[in-house]
Parts: sequence; C-alpha cells; structure tokens
Amino acid sequence: MNNSTKTIGDILVATGRLTVEDAARIVERQRKDQVQFGEAALALKVLSKDDIDFALSKQFDYSYLSDQDQSVSPELVAAYKPFSRVGENLRAVRSQLMLRWFNTDPARKVMAIVSPGNGEGRSFVAANLAIVFAQQGERTLLIDADMRSKPERGQQALFKLGKSAGLSAILANRAGLESAQLIPGLPGLAVLPAGATPPNPQELLGRPAFGDLLRAASQQFDVIIIDTPAGSDFADAEITAARAGAALLVARQHVSLVPRATQLARRLQDSGVALVGSVLNDA
Repeated sequence: MNNSTKTIGDILVATGRLTVEDAARIVERQRKDQVQFGEAALALKVLSKDDIDFALSKQFDYSYLSDQDQSVSPELVAAYKPFSRVGENLRAVRSQLMLRWFNTDPARKVMAIVSPGNGEGRSFVAANLAIVFAQQGERTLLIDADMRSKPERGQQALFKLGKSAGLSAILANRAGLESAQLIPGLPGLAVLPAGATPPNPQELLGRPAFGDLLRAASQQFDVIIIDTPAGSDFADAEITAARAGAALLVARQHVSLVPRATQLARRLQDSGVALVGSVLNDA
C-alpha cells in the first residue's frame, strides 16, 4: 500500500506519532461529530497541527523533514517548516521564477543567486529555493560556486555533506557530475559543494569546463540553482550569472546598500544576464 491510499491515521500509527488506541478514539469522535479525522484529533488534543501536516505531506508525496531529523542545518526552513510564513514566501518566489524563467524551454534551466555583499543571505535563499523546487517534483541541482568561502559557511555546511570532490575538482578536470550528492529525505534534490578552495576560482569559472558542466547537468535536471560569492567583491558572480543566463538578486533589509545592489544589477544586465527578480531578506 502506498502513502496515497493510506489514511492519516495509518500513516501516523506507522511512523510512531499515534497509538492504535488513540487512533480508535479519534475515529469514534470523527463519526460522532461528522468531522474530518484531523479536526477530531485536534479537538481531542491527541495530535498537533504539525502531526496532521506531516501525514498530509505523506499522502500527497510532499517531502519534508521532522524536527527530530538533524541531517541538515535548521537554517533550511523549507526542509523543516514548509508551512511556515518563510516557507510560504519561498513558494511564492518559486511560482514567480516558474512564470518568468523556468519553463519548458530547455535553455532556461539554470539560474544564479547573486547579491552585492556578504551576510545578505545568498546561500540561505539558494538552498531553500532548491528545496522548494524539489518538493514540487522538479529534479533539482544546487551548485555552490562560491569557491572563496570556507566550507563551514557554504552549502556543504548547510546540508552537512561529507568531504568529497566538488565544483573546483570538476573545473580542474579531476572529477565529474557524479560528485553531486543526493539529499536523504528530500527526493529529487542533489547538491554539488564548492569543494577544495582553489587559488584561482575566477579563472576556473571562466574555463569551458564550467559551460560543459551546466550543459551536462541540464540533461539530468529540470532546475539548476547556483550559489555565488559577493558580487561587489569579485567578478565570479558575474561570470557565473553569464553562464547561467539568468540571476535572482538578493538584498537584506538594513544591511544591503542600495547603490551597490543597483550597480551589480546594471553590470549583470549589461552582460546580457536576464535579471529575473529580486528578494528582500528579513522584510
């Protein structure tokens, strides 16, 4: 029996969130009051709304992680709290990106996430957007192209990935796309970490190997999201966005400087990059 044919009670009993005895009490209350299973459970205070949401996610094949699962960072809100306000906002951004860029055109599968400075939330936005795309059923690849930051600050830390070859190794022709790691509990999502810190990240991104990687990835994935370093500090973000063809600009309230964000946006557009939209963090 697959999850779509199981009842909410079956799912919660099978996952240890509900006892058989309490399930029977809920069904009895459900019949008596002529209400849905979830309403009866909440009225009896046997289950929480999180329990009901969890069961519904299993019924409708919508994957997310329980609070007890510590396999990835709690900063990945879309993985743990998809029904929160932040989760709703991320899905709204996803919808706009689907309308404006990601569609059936095979040339529109890649997007860079950029911002002018540090601490503005590029990695947070990139990671969580990758998750919500995967939750929608899109085969999603998240590439960490910030080869300047320490691993503990990048996607490797957010997804708690083990040490392995990453983007830098691929661009140096020492590894292949198989270096991307699947994320347990989040079907359809793969993450390619930045890898070892190279002495020449800008030159590596400018090599034909980067374009070859994106073309190969486009054959295997529906959506490819690329994290980048600060756009005002290095040319890496512009090179990456040019390879992607499109960019989403991230700014942070009370942190980002408007002139720097405007300058970055102008440089990207002058390079022929489609600036698909912008996200204001902490708004």
